This record gives sequence, C-alpha cells and structure tokens, in this order.
Amino acid sequence: MPRPEKVKVVEEMAGHFSRTGTVFVADYAGLTVADITDLRAQLRKAGASMRVAKNTLLRLAAKQAGKPELVEHLTGPTAVAYGGPDAVATAKVLHEFYTRLERPKIRMFMVESRPYGSKDLKAIASLPSRDVLLAQVVGAIQAPMSNLVFTLDAIIREFVGTVDAIERKKGEAAGEASPVHE
Repeated sequence: MPRPEKVKVVEEMAGHFSRTGTVFVADYAGLTVADITDLRAQLRKAGASMRVAKNTLLRLAAKQAGKPELVEHLTGPTAVAYGGPDAVATAKVLHEFYTRLERPKIRMFMVESRPYGSKDLKAIASLPSRDVLLAQVVGAIQAPMSNLVFTLDAIIREFVGTVDAIERKKGEAAGEASPVHE
C-alpha cells in the first residue's frame, strides 16, 4: 500500500503536469547544490519552477495526468521544470544555463502538450518572448486599421474642402451677379 506522502507527491506532480502547458525533463547529474539553487532562482524569475522526485513517482504522475510521452524519458537523475505562462522564457533560462555549464541536459520537453526533443531547445530559446510576440501581433493587426482610418479621414477632409470651395464659388458668383445697391 502506498504511503500517504508518496500519494501526495504523485497527486501534486500530476496536477503540475495537467495544469502547465510546458514541461522540461532534464538530467541534472553533475550540478552542485549551488548550481541547482541558482537554476531554481532563475526559473522562478521566469515564472517557472523545478522539482526533483523519484522516477517511479514521476512516471505515475505522468500517466495520471495523461502525458505518456514523458514516461520513457524519466530515467536516471531527473529534474522536471514546469514552465510558467511563457515557455520561451523557461527555455531561455535552461538553454543559457546549459550553455554556461553544459548541464542540465534536457532529455525532452513539451509545449502545449506537444513533445520536442532536446535538439529543439535552442530553437525555442531563440524565439522572442511571449510579450514581444503579442506586441508584434497587435502591431500587425493595428497597422492596416490605422492606415484605413487615415485614408478615410483624408477622404472626409478632401470632401469637406471640396464642399467649402463650391460654397465659396457660389457665394462669389452670387455676389457678382447681384448688383450692389448704394
């Protein structure tokens, strides 16, 4: 019969797997306690967190959360990083850390329930952040609308100018045609 602490860990990990759209599975062998502490701090700044647990518990949690893709990668010393709202920020932290120390080695990761291999980490890490992408989308949507507004405004200004010119001409023509009584 499973111990209550282990059941709680499995439920907690399954909850993380279910709630988050981003999960990184890494081999943390060779990292010192100071390195792991530093990595956790950097991940926290990026809105992510990291957890080390027994692979048997992680496998149970992955199966319970409906993420069977993770199971085959849960061998050896395993750390799992849960991405925050911005998967790119988490990938950047892990990639920069790996570039500096050649650890942790990412075995695989999932973004929005789609699995990726370790070779894809650099590509994801090189993407602009979520905020930059959203700003680019808003800019791309806003530009044509702004151009339309300026075009319509120019048409209206031109129309009003034409109406004013016609009115002035009619006023001048009416003034010349009617004799002025003195």
